[in-house]
Amino acid sequence: MNLAPLLLLCIAMLAFAANSLLCRLALGSFAMDPVSFTSLRIVSGALLLAALHVARGGARDWRFDAVSAGALYAYASLFSLAYVSLAAGTGALLLFSAVQLTMLSVAIARGERPSALAWSGFGAAVLGLVYLLKPGLAMPAPRAAAMMLGAGVAWGIYSLRGARGHDPVAATTWNFVAAAPLALLVSATGLSTVGINTPGIIAALLSGMGASALGYVVWYRVLPRLTRTLAATAQLSVPLLAAVGGTLLLNEPFSARLGISSVLILGGIGLVVRARQRS
Repeated sequence: MNLAPLLLLCIAMLAFAANSLLCRLALGSFAMDPVSFTSLRIVSGALLLAALHVARGGARDWRFDAVSAGALYAYASLFSLAYVSLAAGTGALLLFSAVQLTMLSVAIARGERPSALAWSGFGAAVLGLVYLLKPGLAMPAPRAAAMMLGAGVAWGIYSLRGARGHDPVAATTWNFVAAAPLALLVSATGLSTVGINTPGIIAALLSGMGASALGYVVWYRVLPRLTRTLAATAQLSVPLLAAVGGTLLLNEPFSARLGISSVLILGGIGLVVRARQRS
């Protein structure tokens, strides 16, 4: 892989980690409700992307993909609901572990055959996920963990569908615009539980316009240049970034369980990437 795709991949991973930190900041420190955060995140992203799309001369070229839009909303909604009870690093580790399992399962079903070394890396990543979810004092809240795993499945589906597109800005725009009415409708049904404040709104806008909308455009642009296996495993660098950011910026503990799980999962990444280099 030459320098340009590698740089884009790094930017995308930093944007994904920023989403975890901004969500935890809004829901934890600023006590914003998760439904409002999700709606502001999607609607603000849709508005920015629509403006970019029109500026590029694509105002007449609108194509809506119901499956991708639904997967986008499912991911964003479950992501926010789960982060009410999860630390940034733990949530990101659960999310991208589910992403990896989803994308690799689809890759294998479509004929991609990982080598023995890649299978070893995949097994290490699964072992790390199992250890993280093992019952005990440091086990994450089961309901929140299940929602984050669901968000990972939705994101994996969204990423795989995005890999088929030729215009990442247009594809991301269509999906955000299509998901925005659904987000607003869900928000309208729960107005009695809304908790909004200025710091939370700022965090949601930064997440929606920056880390989500622009981050996804970068991800979509680099995704077609990656193998499905490498795309799946590269995303597992995000939990470490989120965990370090949570410790430094949000004063969240970095537990031994999270550390051991991260070593297993990130070590699995290295094995899979090494296998791809050999092949």
